[in-house]
Amino acid sequence: MISDVATRLFVERGYDDVTIADVAAAAGVAKMTVTNHFPLKEDLVLDLHEDLVNRLARAVSARATGESALDAVRHDYAERIRRRDPAIPDEDADWQRLVLNTPVLQARLHQLYGYAEARLAAVLIEETGDSGIAPRLVAAALADVERLLFDEGQRRILGGEDSAQIFAALAQAARQAFDLLEPAIGNYARR
Repeated sequence: MISDVATRLFVERGYDDVTIADVAAAAGVAKMTVTNHFPLKEDLVLDLHEDLVNRLARAVSARATGESALDAVRHDYAERIRRRDPAIPDEDADWQRLVLNTPVLQARLHQLYGYAEARLAAVLIEETGDSGIAPRLVAAALADVERLLFDEGQRRILGGEDSAQIFAALAQAARQAFDLLEPAIGNYARR
């Protein structure tokens, strides 16, 4: 609820023109309540950040016997598309414009994708015992696919496409991205 109120205020008045005190007052909570739940102002908008940071590592850690890291991320994204995961861009053009047009939000989003990449690399290093470049390269490639798919969804929303078109396009883009990576990393970290 606090995140929703904050996002509405940011869209209406601009991110830089809304304070934490404004958010607290509009949400009917104490300022300390806001900062306890959202230590960074940016996370009021990017409230699903913990899922974003942990998603890839979680998918790879939970992969089935016979699955590679690529397979795990591919299957996880397909499942998220199937269930219309709220972390996948979907029709909220105001939110997308807010994120796209606010440099501090862009920087935070970039930072979160970096954290996701690092967490996935740590899982791959631990599982493979390889502390060289390979696990970090695989993690970078898979995190970049996530980021590029987010960007593609954002582009389509701002282009006026509806939810069904966006999810269909993202499913196709994901298949293409993972297929392109298959020859290079398709067997990496296979269980």
